[in-house]
Amino acid sequence: MNRQELSTLAHRRHPISAPVDEAAADELLRAALPEGEGRALDLGCGSAAWLLRALAVHPGLRATGVDLSESALRTARAEAERLGLGDRLALHRQDAAEFRSARPYDLVLTVGASHAHGGLLPALEAARAHLAPGGAVLLGEGYWERTPSPAAVELLGELRDLADTVAAVGAAGWTPVHGHTSTRRERDAYEWSWTGSLAAWALDHPEHPDSGQAREAAELHREEWLRTYRDCFGFVCLVLRRTG
Repeated sequence: MNRQELSTLAHRRHPISAPVDEAAADELLRAALPEGEGRALDLGCGSAAWLLRALAVHPGLRATGVDLSESALRTARAEAERLGLGDRLALHRQDAAEFRSARPYDLVLTVGASHAHGGLLPALEAARAHLAPGGAVLLGEGYWERTPSPAAVELLGELRDLADTVAAVGAAGWTPVHGHTSTRRERDAYEWSWTGSLAAWALDHPEHPDSGQAREAAELHREEWLRTYRDCFGFVCLVLRRTG
C-alpha cells in the first residue's frame, strides 16, 4: 500500500485533509467564494472535500480538483455522484505543479499542500498563475506555535511562526481578508481521526496483506504526533487577495 492509499484510508472519517472543523471550513468558503457564477480550483484536492462543500452551497460554481492520488480521486468521484454534483466537478490525476488551464479561476485552494510546490511562497506563486483578477486564494499552512525541537523540525521541515507566516504572505503581495487559526481541539480531533481511522481499518481487515503496514503507519504517526509536534505545531487558513 502506497502513501497515497494510506492517506485516503486515514481521512475516511475526516475528509477535510487539514485540522479544520466543518463550521470553520464553511466560514472560510463563504469568505472566499465569488458572487454569482464562478470557477474554483483545488491544487492538491485529495478527496475534494473542500470543493464538494463549495459546490453544495454555491449552485453557480464549477470546480476542478488536481491530485496525484488515484484512490482519493476515486473517492471524490463517488461522493460527487452521490451528492448529485458530478456534472460540476472535473478531476485530474496530475502533479499540481504541472497543471495548466486555458481559463483562470475565481478561487484557488491550496490547503496543506504547499510541499507539492516546494514551500509556502512557491505555492502562492502557483496559485497566482491560475487566479482571475479580483479572485481569492484559500491557503492552509502549518506554522510553529511554540519553539520546535530539532526532531520536530526534522519531521515537519522549516516552518515559520504565525506572525512571520502572515508577514511573508504580505511581503509576497497578498492581503489576508479572512482567516482561521485551528484550535487545539481541531488539531487533536484531526490527529485522533487520522490515526484512528487507519488503525480501525487494519483491525477490521486482519487478513488483508496491507493490514500490518496500515497498523504500523497509524502507530508511528500517533507516536510522532504525541511525542514530537503536538505541543508546537499550529495550522492557519487564510483567504488572500492580491494587494495591488
